[in-house]
Amino acid sequence: MTDPKKSAVDRFLNSVERVGNALPDPTTLFALMALGVIVVSGIAAQFDLAVAHPKTGEMVAPVSLLSIEGLHRIMTSLVTNFTSFAPLGTVLVALIGIGVAEVSGFIGALMRLLVLNAPRVLLTPIVVFCGVMSNAASEVGYVLLVPLAGLIFLAAGRHPVLGVAAAFAGVSGGYSANLVLGTIDPLLAGLTQEAARIVDPTYVVSPMANYYFMFVSTFLITGLGWWVTERIVAPRFPAYQGATGEQDKVQPLSAAEKRGLKYAAVVGIVLTALVVWGLVPETGFLRKLGASGQDAVLQSPFLIGIVSFIFVAGVLLGIAYGIGAGTVKSDRDVIKGMSQQMSTLGGYMVLVFFAAQFVAFFNWSNLGLIMAIEGADVLKAMGLHQIPLFVAFILLSATINLAMGSASAKWALMAPVFVPMFMLLGYPPEVTQTAYRVGDSVTNIISPMMSYFALIIAFLQRYLPGAGIGTLVSTMLPYSVVFLIGWTLLFVLWLLAGIPVGPGSPLSLPVAP
Repeated sequence: MTDPKKSAVDRFLNSVERVGNALPDPTTLFALMALGVIVVSGIAAQFDLAVAHPKTGEMVAPVSLLSIEGLHRIMTSLVTNFTSFAPLGTVLVALIGIGVAEVSGFIGALMRLLVLNAPRVLLTPIVVFCGVMSNAASEVGYVLLVPLAGLIFLAAGRHPVLGVAAAFAGVSGGYSANLVLGTIDPLLAGLTQEAARIVDPTYVVSPMANYYFMFVSTFLITGLGWWVTERIVAPRFPAYQGATGEQDKVQPLSAAEKRGLKYAAVVGIVLTALVVWGLVPETGFLRKLGASGQDAVLQSPFLIGIVSFIFVAGVLLGIAYGIGAGTVKSDRDVIKGMSQQMSTLGGYMVLVFFAAQFVAFFNWSNLGLIMAIEGADVLKAMGLHQIPLFVAFILLSATINLAMGSASAKWALMAPVFVPMFMLLGYPPEVTQTAYRVGDSVTNIISPMMSYFALIIAFLQRYLPGAGIGTLVSTMLPYSVVFLIGWTLLFVLWLLAGIPVGPGSPLSLPVAP
């Protein structure tokens, strides 16, 4: 019987969860989807569905995997599809280091310190803000902040799913907002510049092209994420009913724990000093060789290999804390921490195997590429102008994001179509790129094609053993909708106010006759 006290939103989200969880187990679903791609690719290859690639002009046709050649490719690539799946190595390496920090007690003590000193009312916005800021270092938020936020909320006496949801919303839903430049900024700017030169061979797009807009967006996403967590998601998870013990309660830090944190703080300061020394000076050892200015930092091995730093930092901080607190007495304790963390990933490894096959098959078949090109052509044929045009473009980007997970891959496909077209209408490439980034971000948190989607489900299952795709989608859907509405509204107001989206970014271009 339906609880009459539940709101319409609650009933809708509960329905979404029931429908989603009625689907097979996520691992089975990915396996079925991989088989489905094989069958559909074979059917599509029998029809004339070829489209012209907007960048090269070459015809893109469906590739049948339901053939002898397709069978051979599947058989010879099954292992490499799995081992080369980007999130796999990232998660494993990062969690080995984090395991030492967790088993030594460092993470638990640090969380309690945060809970004891931070006002409870500010936990949610702090988590969302940290999630947004983590995007500057690529995958850090997914592998470190999301699970950590769940434990912080649990220690604070709140449902841990709220922490996971708030962090995931900031990390993934707010992917394009930040106060600093990240690795994605120069990548997208390079693709935009290449597309712009189809019309103007001398056009230059700076990596800071969207900085003003993204700076303001950081606070917008933090505020919206805070509101959705407290007003929509929290009522659905009022109290955690899982097994808890004395160790889950927030107790004052003991003298040994305080000493361990001091040891860890010293190591943290040394590591920070080394990073600053390696990045700030022109001759810094962590800067990219042969590059200068901001490129030397943005393309540095430090940012590109940030997971390696997480591994080293986790091990060193965990050892330092353990020595101070007396929880690490030999190398066996360190190895135990690494092994214990890895032993919890069995289910995730199986799920990733089938998810990797599905993503690989989908890419091989060209089905995603054809869908994206056809969708772009429809929008182009609508003949819209400025506000309705960009709103439609944001919606298209958000929709395509459900089928293609990589931000750079989608933009490499879409930029050669939309950047030149919008330039001829008088809209600068920088503005077009900004609209794309809004649409690309907001549906990350509900897209199974997002690389870390399976990992977030695994985090939820720690607290909700029966959680599946439906649980995650129903939990994150309010964030996606609110972010889409709020961020699009900010973009529209920005256009109407005539504010540059970044330093040196023009407001308009001459309209082609």
